[in-house]
Amino acid sequence: MASIDTIADAPGRFSSARMSRLRIWHVSTWAIALAVAFPILAVFSSIFAAKGEIWRHLAETVLPSYVGNSLLLVAGVGVGVLLIGVPAAWMVTLCRFPGRRLFDWALLLPMAMPAYVIAYTYTGLLDYAGPAQTALRDLLGLEGGLRWIPDIRSLPGAILMLVLVLYPYVYLLARAAFLEQSACVLEVSRTLGCSPWRGFFRVALPLARPALVAGVALALMEALNDYGTVQYFGVDTLATGIYRVWRGMGDATAGAQLAALLLVIVFIFLGVERWSRGRRSFAHSTTRYRPLPRYKLRGLRAFGAIFGCALPVTFGFLLPAAVLLYWAITNLDAWAGAKFLTLIRNSFFMAGFAAILAVCLASVLAYAMRLHPTRLTHWAVRVASLGYAIPGPVLAIGILLPFAGIDRMLNAWAKASFGVTFGLILSGTLVAITFAYLVRFLTVSLNVVEASLGKVTRSMDFAARSLGRTPLGTLADVHLPIMRGSLLTAAIVVFVDVLKELPATLVLRPFNFDTLATMTFNLASDERLAEAAGPALAIVAVGIIPVYLMARASAQARPGHNAPATKKLI
Repeated sequence: MASIDTIADAPGRFSSARMSRLRIWHVSTWAIALAVAFPILAVFSSIFAAKGEIWRHLAETVLPSYVGNSLLLVAGVGVGVLLIGVPAAWMVTLCRFPGRRLFDWALLLPMAMPAYVIAYTYTGLLDYAGPAQTALRDLLGLEGGLRWIPDIRSLPGAILMLVLVLYPYVYLLARAAFLEQSACVLEVSRTLGCSPWRGFFRVALPLARPALVAGVALALMEALNDYGTVQYFGVDTLATGIYRVWRGMGDATAGAQLAALLLVIVFIFLGVERWSRGRRSFAHSTTRYRPLPRYKLRGLRAFGAIFGCALPVTFGFLLPAAVLLYWAITNLDAWAGAKFLTLIRNSFFMAGFAAILAVCLASVLAYAMRLHPTRLTHWAVRVASLGYAIPGPVLAIGILLPFAGIDRMLNAWAKASFGVTFGLILSGTLVAITFAYLVRFLTVSLNVVEASLGKVTRSMDFAARSLGRTPLGTLADVHLPIMRGSLLTAAIVVFVDVLKELPATLVLRPFNFDTLATMTFNLASDERLAEAAGPALAIVAVGIIPVYLMARASAQARPGHNAPATKKLI
């Protein structure tokens, strides 16, 4: 396909002005891509470093448990998010029961609850001194502990916490896949003797398979990225091992080698996900869509649907949010004050600054792909999209080690040349943490901006260029005003993701610089759960904003969504 510049500059196809513009956009795209790849290359370069005594000690003692627990964690999370997300998506999309419209968007609410926050909440509820066990002991007249109650601070407990907040990834993509399916296919399956449930397993589920695999992959990457939950529950994973080896044992090389191992596991998951999509594909043979048939549930079936949808919403959002609100109100003096306002200022400043930069860089990448859709540009954008797959601890090491080396070289040069030192310029400053946010969440904004830019007809580009607008002028005067709503959405989503981010923030934040996430983690680690309620509740409250945006967008995902559904009976 010819690029826009090729068409606009047909008389002078190889003009120096066009070649200059081509170089600027290509250089900008690859500069962003190389910046994202920088931490990955830094981590993988540690593989070739000499293995020290600490690495040998790790390999002989705790490394098998790090790898084993990480694999068990992702296996449990993968199964859990499928068991919750897929049936919930099917029920709200293809069934009619009381409360369906409410559950349609309410099932997304746990996305606003960070995993480490829900872990602290349930620990405060269910541990020995918590209200649940205390009330149960009083009811049964027991003085000792209730040994038959499973310990929440365990690997199964960590899996449960992560499943409760990560199943919306599968639910959202599965729901979108079910909404896009053709009513004709489902009706044909019924005429061939398939019951609704058999049609679900034989027709709807295979058609939704690519979306389900993508949703599980996102959930697994978030599970591998988690640090707060597994550390608080005392579960040794690669994420906690990286932090422990680096900070506790003081061996940055061994920590980087652990980070490389974790990154290899992430890339294996990504490769399997892409391979599974390439091996088998399921497509619709028609582009004609009619309202989906919704099967009316009665009696026990309706009760089962209500109960099945209410359960994850209650335990994934309503109950922990109510507990946090109660703790925050009853311990207002413990957290409300000048320090809390400082946390709000720090968090909102970093999140807002990172969101603006991420949207700007995403606009450059998406527009460069629109101007010059060459293989080279495509690969640059693909590389720039890798950041979201990098776990926070890996990202922190991949940034801090080279930044610290650059700081040492700059200070050595300044001392040799001028007899002074600059101190920390990159590592241990807001530069490092902002760079980490951009690498990690650039993909989030890029997906939104790319989708929005794709909806702008190319005739507008040709008209603007014929009137003498440069590519940059066309982007500023034509595209950005049209995309204003999507750009704001992308900025909000990145803002909330940065606000919730914990692992990279813990490592890279400057000394004496706390955010809502780090303060919540520090207070909970000191068992001051009631004091952590205020900052945690603030994170959850802000996190509801992108959930609302996603719920509103997904409600309009299918053409003709306003048409009445066909009534069916089970």
